[in-house]
Amino acid sequence: MATIAKDAPPQTERARTFDDVGQLSQFQLIWRRYKKNRLSVISAIALVVMYLMAFFADLIAPYDPNEIDASHQYAQPSTIVWANGGLALQGMRQVVDSVNFQIIYEPDPGVTYPIRLFVRGSPYVMWGFIPLDIHLFGVEAPPEANAKIFLWGADRQGRDLFSRVLKGAQISLTIGFFGVMISMVIGSIVGTASGYFGGWIDNIIQRLIELIQTFPFISLFIAIAAALPITMPVVQRYMLITIILAFITWTSFSREVRGKVLSYRNADYTAAAIAAGASHWRVITTHMIPNAMSHIIVVASFAVPGAIAAETALSFLNLGMLPPAVSWGVLLQDAQQIKSVTLYPWLLIPLGAIVLASLCLYLLGDGLRDAIDPYA
Repeated sequence: MATIAKDAPPQTERARTFDDVGQLSQFQLIWRRYKKNRLSVISAIALVVMYLMAFFADLIAPYDPNEIDASHQYAQPSTIVWANGGLALQGMRQVVDSVNFQIIYEPDPGVTYPIRLFVRGSPYVMWGFIPLDIHLFGVEAPPEANAKIFLWGADRQGRDLFSRVLKGAQISLTIGFFGVMISMVIGSIVGTASGYFGGWIDNIIQRLIELIQTFPFISLFIAIAAALPITMPVVQRYMLITIILAFITWTSFSREVRGKVLSYRNADYTAAAIAAGASHWRVITTHMIPNAMSHIIVVASFAVPGAIAAETALSFLNLGMLPPAVSWGVLLQDAQQIKSVTLYPWLLIPLGAIVLASLCLYLLGDGLRDAIDPYA
């Protein structure tokens, strides 16, 4: 009988790693691989912060996003200084620009106003049912001073751009998310049925998908924009655009799921389940959809930024959300002119928010794709 030598080398690090991997669940393995992609992890954290800021936008925003102030038209971003042991807003004075014949703002070093946390301001209804008037930060100044803190400047009607970007995130970030969720459900059901049953069912579904994909959706939105009244409530228009975006994107989900189900349908475990007397419903819910779910999640993460860009483009063209509703596409309407870009560059900040959100979503999807890949 063979014996193990006392001086046998200890277990290598590689062997211990394989032993650890064998004790982990599928989710733990995915999480372990995902953490190695630092860009994707940072993007996920950034997205969580953005969605939390959108969720608490009314509390974080210092002013009502639709509050018009003619005395602060195109006010530049405020200057924050350290004075009297805390942060303070440096005073501004209006000066007439003799070259462009417009009012500009110059700092007034002799005047400062302290910045406070949790100050009272314009009233709002938190989440639609909690009336409040507390804002996260604000300026302590006498009413006659009319001092306001504009972190990202003001637009042509003197509305705080920071407050408007936060409020616009509630529509722009969620409309893409919910639209993709609806399209994911529809695409998963239709794609699974098409790939699993095949035959004439597959042919009919695929021809229907091709018909929908060739439909001119810009013409559809133009017709809807012309038919709908301008006074239509914001909630109803929001729901309509969400449904239309879901109607546009479900076809690509269906094609993706169909391709996966076609490969799973011919697998040995599927044939064994059918031979054992399993019903179609059990095979689909036990083997088809769970196996394709990881791929569906990755495809959905890549589809969300596309839906956000679609809403932004439609609102920019006055075919989506309309004022007084606030979305990032609506905010970009003020930056259509060259004058806005050259003289008031802070009006392009909503574009930066769109780029940042889309980039984080793409990086998140890229990290999920690498982590979920079983051959990684």
